[in-house]
Amino acid sequence: MPTAAPVDAIFFDLDGTLIDSAPDLAGTANDMRAARGLPPMPYAALRRMVGAGARGMMGVAFEVLPGHEAFEALRDEFFERYQQRLLQETRVFEAVPPVLQQLQQRGLPWGIVTNKATRFGQPVIEGLQLHAHSAVHIYGDTTPHTKPHPEPLLEAARRLQVDPKRCLYVGDDLRDIQAGHAAGMRTLAAAWGYLGAAAPIEEWGADAIVHHPGDILPLLPGA
Repeated sequence: MPTAAPVDAIFFDLDGTLIDSAPDLAGTANDMRAARGLPPMPYAALRRMVGAGARGMMGVAFEVLPGHEAFEALRDEFFERYQQRLLQETRVFEAVPPVLQQLQQRGLPWGIVTNKATRFGQPVIEGLQLHAHSAVHIYGDTTPHTKPHPEPLLEAARRLQVDPKRCLYVGDDLRDIQAGHAAGMRTLAAAWGYLGAAAPIEEWGADAIVHHPGDILPLLPGA
């Protein structure tokens, strides 16, 4: 990605990019298995599918996907259980706050665009104090669409009154990169995240792959 290209705002995905929510999401799935007398699934198997939310968790924990007759009931139970443990183990990635502080010092606004519904995302963002300096929060139900549709990112740009072409989106899932490109934004693939079960990160088509949150800063103009 050309470092000289202007950037007026940076938007971040939430789960797997800014925060490590996998322990609580995976824990919820294993709580459901325990309630049914089943042994826990390995954490590593659940972690990689966190970016897919309840669909991913139910797929790994119960081999049930949307369209299966049991899916909706399992999904609803997952949501109810997860809401009770949103912040039990979820934390901001340790290397993220220094990067956000640097953006603030540079006067570069940043925001959050997540597929997480407001009822889950807002308590997490506020509970982890990410709301204090972020300029905008777009949740999975803020617009009629979720990523990989570009509308959530376009809405974030509209709220900050910036040109999407002068924005950067950072995410750890193929859908993030697809949404960013569809919105006309440049994209960074966060290799420290969950990455999902789609194509390898090298095949996502991101403008660059960053392996550590601090790797973002040298890519910005004036670095």
